[in-house]
Amino acid sequence: MELNGKRVSRETIERLERFEALFHKWAKAINLVAPSTKADFWQRHIADSAQIYQLHPHASTWVDLGSGGGFPGVITAIFLAELGDGWVHMVESNQKKASFLRTALLETGGRGSVHPVRIEDAPRLIETCDVLSARALAELPLLLDYTAPWMLGRDGVKAFLHKGRDYAAEVEKAHGRWQFDLVQHASAVERDSVILEISRLQPKL
Repeated sequence: MELNGKRVSRETIERLERFEALFHKWAKAINLVAPSTKADFWQRHIADSAQIYQLHPHASTWVDLGSGGGFPGVITAIFLAELGDGWVHMVESNQKKASFLRTALLETGGRGSVHPVRIEDAPRLIETCDVLSARALAELPLLLDYTAPWMLGRDGVKAFLHKGRDYAAEVEKAHGRWQFDLVQHASAVERDSVILEISRLQPKL
């Protein structure tokens, strides 16, 4: 089977389907995503999140900020399970959502762990990583504040950040405080949306 035009193993698809069933079960009790997006769940959430891993399909240590309903953190962890290597540190301060994330990892065999702390406190628990991700979390200037503890002075660390149609204004705003290398990847799922690949983050002097 293909996902976003790329081949995905039967085993990984089965893990993703297991996650989808679990998600809908938990979503009856807690608010994991906006109700209006549940109808097209596979495309809006699973395929959209899978793009992140597909842009960096390597055994890496990830930090996923504001993991919420598992996007993209759990999806990345499921893809890493096929590699048998790599790890996703999911940062989610909401205790109910953190419980869901732990259950999702356990039942899908995803390679990850959950840190139920505020994002600002996470760098003390997770000292280093190779890649960061975030989806529907905050405007880019604030996201860069969040990612800075892992990125500053480490040229090899990248951040993959989902952004909607107003991303250009956010990039311009972020450039007021930060210097960074930027690659814009057109979304394979949402027209007018992008995934911003950011590296070599430095504060402007």
